Amino acid sequence: MKEDTLFDNTKTAFILKSDSELERAYFLFKMIANEPLVRIGTAVTNFALKAHLPVQGLIRATVFDHFCAGVDEEDCMPVIDKMFTKGNVSSVLDYSVEGKESEDQFDQAADKILKILDFVDKKEAIPFGVFKPTGFGRFLLWQKVTEGVELTVAEQEEWNRIEERFDKVCKKAYECDVPLLIDGEESWMQDAADDLVAKMMRKYNKEKAIVYNTLQLYRHDRMNYLIKLHDEAQSSGFKIGMKIVRGAYMEKENDRAKEKGYLSPICISKEETDKNFDKTLAYILENIDTISVFIGTHNEQSCYQAMKLMNKNSIHKKDPRVWLGQLYGMSDHISFNLASEEYNVAKYLPFGPVRDVMPYLIRRAEENTSVAGQTTRELDLISKERKRRKLE
Repeated sequence: MKEDTLFDNTKTAFILKSDSELERAYFLFKMIANEPLVRIGTAVTNFALKAHLPVQGLIRATVFDHFCAGVDEEDCMPVIDKMFTKGNVSSVLDYSVEGKESEDQFDQAADKILKILDFVDKKEAIPFGVFKPTGFGRFLLWQKVTEGVELTVAEQEEWNRIEERFDKVCKKAYECDVPLLIDGEESWMQDAADDLVAKMMRKYNKEKAIVYNTLQLYRHDRMNYLIKLHDEAQSSGFKIGMKIVRGAYMEKENDRAKEKGYLSPICISKEETDKNFDKTLAYILENIDTISVFIGTHNEQSCYQAMKLMNKNSIHKKDPRVWLGQLYGMSDHISFNLASEEYNVAKYLPFGPVRDVMPYLIRRAEENTSVAGQTTRELDLISKERKRRKLE
């Protein structure tokens, strides 16, 4: 397969999709391509769920089952096994319940991640664990710590509990030998998360990368952060784990910077973001002995770039320090074609109760609407595969 046409192979891309699943994908991406429809659909869905109308079955049969793997771990296993055995694609179980605020809920979230780590231990098809920092503590507290605001006694105790949850989960990942991806969030809480994740790296990444932070590379300051952390890792004797992505909060970041009157942390253009991503990727792959990477991208050029750089740096396709990942329900043409070339590939599999996962799904639909080119590409490939199957 000629490298620059690798992702055009729709037979491999949609190998796991039945004809009816392909039709559903076509319908959903047609909907997502229409911004007014997404806005109306979001409003109607929110209303129906708040009014406790009987719509969960409909949601489950359409948008939920396309973008989510199930309501609990066991429910996800048929999807996980099918992807792994038939497509050579691994899974990352992402418990996608957002927006919790109470200490009980944070304890439950930490317990859930511990349970997932136990569940994925020894399962070859699920090589990573994952969680969001704000799943373990209030956003406003993360923000206060980032801003250096003095905490009250009660807040300090609350912060100590966040650290305890982090440590308990990272220790479990270390004991299970399951690398743990910690998601990136908004810039005005991220410094506190960076410091805490680095603390966990110093403790648990002495032999290899178990704890992974996330770099959102639409931020122009992230490369400098990585270089500084790398200098420390080399002098202090620990390994770095890093997931790299472009980022998920661009409009929110720019709006807040404008409102508060500070320079936006976001790159001035898409081109600058792409350059930042490529530069950071090159830096990591040149330092693979000390930095392991999970390359989270739906960008085809970034994947080609990763393949070229791995070849240039004599990194084997199956080197466990390099993974490429996409979200479940999106960019199958990237995931399954890369896996067919024997690269390490994992799909992020969101799961959780239908009602609780809806905020995640709504955010995902809105993000897709704002990345018009991606939705168009998905539709073109699905259309091509529909035609191919009809001809067969």
